[in-house]
Amino acid sequence: MHPAPSVIVFTVLSGMGFGFLAVMGLYGAQGIPAFFLWGLGYGLAVAGLVASTFHLGNPQRALLAFTQWRTSWLSREAWASVITLILFAPQALADWLGFDWGRGFGIAGAVMAAVTVFCTSMIYAQIRAVPRWHHWTVPVLFLAYAVAGGMIIGTMRPYVTWALCLLGVAMALHWHFGARAFAKAGQRMEEATGLGQIGRVSVFEHPHTGGNYLLREMIFVVGRKHAERVRMIAMVFSVLLPVLFLVFVPGFGALVLAVMFHLIGAFAQRWLFFAEAEHVVGLYYGMR
Repeated sequence: MHPAPSVIVFTVLSGMGFGFLAVMGLYGAQGIPAFFLWGLGYGLAVAGLVASTFHLGNPQRALLAFTQWRTSWLSREAWASVITLILFAPQALADWLGFDWGRGFGIAGAVMAAVTVFCTSMIYAQIRAVPRWHHWTVPVLFLAYAVAGGMIIGTMRPYVTWALCLLGVAMALHWHFGARAFAKAGQRMEEATGLGQIGRVSVFEHPHTGGNYLLREMIFVVGRKHAERVRMIAMVFSVLLPVLFLVFVPGFGALVLAVMFHLIGAFAQRWLFFAEAEHVVGLYYGMR
């Protein structure tokens, strides 16, 4: 599928933002540092959510997403994100002003943050027409990125090292199963056209001579060499370099470098996540 920049920014920043908010909800900070740290978490989460509206044909209708929560994971994600941000607000206020309210709101918010990221992942994992996405590794991957990103910003040594290692495993599993998903689903042109009973089917002529939405959004081809290169960038920048900086480089500079390189890797992985997604509609055009 076509890797839309707005959706890539949405999934990366909102995941990291809610992951960091969960860390703040569970452990927190005090005083002025709490104000800026909570602000950073809210800023990342909200920036990601706002970026998602730029992929809509009519962004002014974004509020309609809240009306379909019974059937739409997008609607559930919208509701979960709002509830999460509301739950974190009293905890952020308590940490900033020093109120002794315990961490009840923070724990509830952390749970809802995980639910929000899960809902985001299910927007894609529910789509049977994209076999690479329709797999349990997608929610695991999204949650692993949220946890690792949140822990990096929260400098939760040594736990962040383990979180990054688990992220690396999640990425490898997603790529392993994803590479075989389309073939395993048994999706072929014969099934897509319903002409399998007459034998092997091939495209004689495309349905139309000009471009259309399906060709622009649903069919995107990335070369195998380019995909391997992007996979390497994603793994090295998301996992390896942040681990090296956090383990071997002392001070605040290590945190800045770890966050920066992790974000680069996250954007590379998420671009590939969309670029390699093979939609079955491509079968009608002979492009799968």
